[in-house]
Amino acid sequence: MCGLKEVITLFTNHQTVFHDIDNGPTPCVMNIKKSTLQNHNYRAALWTGSHLQLTVMSIPAGGEVGLEIHEDTDQFFYVEGGVGKALMGADKSSLGFKKLVERGDAIFIPAGTWHNIVNLGKRPLKLYSIYAPPHHPHGTVHKTKLEADEQEHHF
Repeated sequence: MCGLKEVITLFTNHQTVFHDIDNGPTPCVMNIKKSTLQNHNYRAALWTGSHLQLTVMSIPAGGEVGLEIHEDTDQFFYVEGGVGKALMGADKSSLGFKKLVERGDAIFIPAGTWHNIVNLGKRPLKLYSIYAPPHHPHGTVHKTKLEADEQEHHF
């Protein structure tokens, strides 16, 4: 078993705290739904191999993944909770593909496609994402989008 490991239960508010661990590249089986729904970080890598990477994301109400492009990386998102909008296009100023997304929806983003996912709900948008090949360093954890943006400029 791998994924988020329970660290401690806070008795003051009966909330469970989880610690993020990147289990790649060792063999792994995890409950991806549970790991995604229990994640409170903007992004956390749970498994990074040579050719594939799994991250979980929690996008706050009104937040977004952010407009981006991965020239050599295909990307897959799965919505575990919340509602949002997926936007894609060949040019960052013209995102002609726009679809509402909700729990149970899969989003496929080909390499070289500009894209963004925006949270339209009042609760966090819970997603997991698969990159092929990996896009983030092994063990990446970004508590907020701001932290992710700052670290991405140095990667």
